[in-house]
Amino acid sequence: MAVTTELIKKLRAMTGAGMMDVKRALEDANGDLDKAADLLRERGIAKADKKADREAKEGFIGSYLHHNGKIAVIVELNCETDFVARGDSFQELARNLAMHIAMAAPAYTRASEVPEEMIAAEKAALMRQVQEEGKPENVAEKIVEGRLKKWLSEIVLLEQAYIKDDKKTVDELVKEVAATIGENVQVGRFARISIGE
Repeated sequence: MAVTTELIKKLRAMTGAGMMDVKRALEDANGDLDKAADLLRERGIAKADKKADREAKEGFIGSYLHHNGKIAVIVELNCETDFVARGDSFQELARNLAMHIAMAAPAYTRASEVPEEMIAAEKAALMRQVQEEGKPENVAEKIVEGRLKKWLSEIVLLEQAYIKDDKKTVDELVKEVAATIGENVQVGRFARISIGE
């Protein structure tokens, strides 16, 4: 299928990617719009991973106040430039993260922040649970690892399934936005306040 100017315009509108990237993706996908969009997403996430070690000193504080006034969240979202920090998609991401934090109540931003002794205690408890279930020794370790990963996905923000699209994690969402804007985007600190908790 030929890559037309119309297809290029359509894909650019859908993804916000650059002209040459869009043209290349459409050529690689033989003019299939959906496949080209997927290719751009994959390539963008790969580029975002490469940019992850660049310094992100600018940013925006996203906030969310629940309609009943009983839950409030502020979250720090960092990027490389002030220009990006003032952009609508970046600020929308910060607000969406604040809303996600309000609903999902994570305890940590990334898995590396969870104290080692807490992980060891959870792992020991899971091992006892698996042994009580009578699981064979050779599969017990794999079961524990799987359950530990699930536990981390409940308490770590970047590991959680995103509340607006549970097919992706918060980390994947952040990387998608980073790929679209072309900068390193990092979630900083957050604070969640809830009446009665």
